[in-house]
Amino acid sequence: MHAILIDPDKRLTWSEVPDPIAKADEVLIEIHAAALNRADLLQRDGLYPPPPGWPEWMGLEVAGVVLQAPSDSRWKIGDKVCALLGGGGYAERVAVPAGMVLPVPEGLSMAEAAAIPEAFATSYLNLCIEGGMRPGDTVFIQAGASGLGMAAIQLAKAKGAKVVTTVGSDEKAAFVARLGADVVINHRKEDVAAALARHPVDVAMDCVAGPNLGKCLATMARGGRWVVIATMGGPMSEINMNDFFKRGVKLIGSTLRSRSSEMKARILAELEAALWPDLAAGKINVHVHVTVPIEQAEAAQAVLKNQENLGKVVLTAR
Repeated sequence: MHAILIDPDKRLTWSEVPDPIAKADEVLIEIHAAALNRADLLQRDGLYPPPPGWPEWMGLEVAGVVLQAPSDSRWKIGDKVCALLGGGGYAERVAVPAGMVLPVPEGLSMAEAAAIPEAFATSYLNLCIEGGMRPGDTVFIQAGASGLGMAAIQLAKAKGAKVVTTVGSDEKAAFVARLGADVVINHRKEDVAAALARHPVDVAMDCVAGPNLGKCLATMARGGRWVVIATMGGPMSEINMNDFFKRGVKLIGSTLRSRSSEMKARILAELEAALWPDLAAGKINVHVHVTVPIEQAEAAQAVLKNQENLGKVVLTAR
């Protein structure tokens, strides 16, 4: 089969690789679409290698058709599915633990289905499990117009939360408002910490961190939970620890990719029960910014790197 490999000059090439061989508890999927994530850009730069046992090539979420499945699983040959991966999605086929595979929600395309597993599972893990989000909470989501932001805003609204989010343009502000965001902060025009002080948050999912993190933490509601999932703004910040511990604020570091397959299967099972009816009914929408043939992965990643997307960027393989 073929997959997208990274050459010594960090260029992406559509190259021949060995076919995946499914283990006894794995499903073999013919990939029709694979969604991009910022983790792919980090992996391309050598900063985020796949967990042991997963292919070396990029790709954390796919949709396609079952080619082979364990006899005791819920899956059969020909089923349309989407899946969460530790890696290996930029390819023609992939083998995945059966518990990390989900049905394509009724009425959704393969491109839309491919954009669900990583973004919505990351949102569910960090808002619901790590952050303990409850109805009535005020929730802060960085980069609301990203694929992850698109998922997180809609999940938070579905769970009865008030959503505060950041964007970098008026176009993106309009986009997140349509998703249901209650308060939109354009970080190019307004100081984020000052805006948060007017809307103290109970839960934050932060992919930015950086120097501003300490100032933002100081605005949280008492007992707030700030979950850092990436450091796009830089790894260093200064925190007033006296204020931090007196208000009982929790600072949590979290990644989905490093979790066990069993933990991922639990997250996905809860996600399916909670959101699949709303996805099928159109109450929650998957916004695909653009689809690009998988052989043109270089161009697709440029959209993500330049922060041009409103929602997800998806590679199509069929």
